[in-house]
Amino acid sequence: MKDIRIIEVKQSVFASNDKRAAELRNELKEKKIFLLNVMSSPGSGKTTTLTGIINELKDEFRIGVMEADIDSDVDARTVSKLTGVEAIQLHTGGMCHLDADMTRQGIESLEDKDNYDLIILENVGNLVCPAEFDTGAVRNMCILSVPEGDDKPLKYPLMFEVSNFVLINKLDVIDYFDFDLNKCKENIKYRNPNADIFEICAKTGMGIKEVSDYIRNLIYDWRK
Repeated sequence: MKDIRIIEVKQSVFASNDKRAAELRNELKEKKIFLLNVMSSPGSGKTTTLTGIINELKDEFRIGVMEADIDSDVDARTVSKLTGVEAIQLHTGGMCHLDADMTRQGIESLEDKDNYDLIILENVGNLVCPAEFDTGAVRNMCILSVPEGDDKPLKYPLMFEVSNFVLINKLDVIDYFDFDLNKCKENIKYRNPNADIFEICAKTGMGIKEVSDYIRNLIYDWRK
C-alpha cells in the first residue's frame, strides 16, 4: 500500500495570519486607533462588561464595536441600545474565532472606520479558538466569570498566556460557588506573570471604572 503523505499546514496558516495581523496593527498605529480584542466563554458577561466600559469612555473617545458570533445580532443591538455607539455584527459562518483578515473586513464595514479612537472586538465566545489567532489587536482582554471555576487558566492555558489583562467577573455570586479568588489569581499568574488582573461585577458596576481608567491609559500610550 502506498504511504499516506501527512502535510503539516498549521505553522504556515498561523505564520500568514501573524503577518497580516502585524500589518493591520501597524496601520492602526498610524491612524492612532486602539483595537481591543475581548475574549471569554459564552455567558461570562462580555457584553454587559463592555457596555459599562463604553459608557465610561464614550464622552472622551470615539468608539466603534464589532460583535462576532456564529449567528444572530443580539449583542450588537444590545450594545448600540445601551451605549449609543456604532455597533456592527460579524457573522463567522460557523467559524469559532476571528483572524486578522476577518477583523480587517469588520473594520472596513464600520461607517467611520478611519476616525475612531477605540475599536472593540467582542470575539466569538469560547476559550480555545480565539486565543490561537492574532486579530491585529493592540491588546487582548479576557473575562473569566466565577461560575466557570478558578481552574480555567490551568485548563485553557493559551487563552491566559495571550491575554494582557484578565477580568474576574460576577464576584457578587462568589459565595454560591466553589471558587477560590486567590487561587484563581495564582493560576492566571502561573500562565502569564505579566497579566494585569481586575476584580469586577459588571452587573453592579463594581470595578468597571478601574478597568476603564486602565484602558484609557492604554489608548493614550498607543497614540504617542
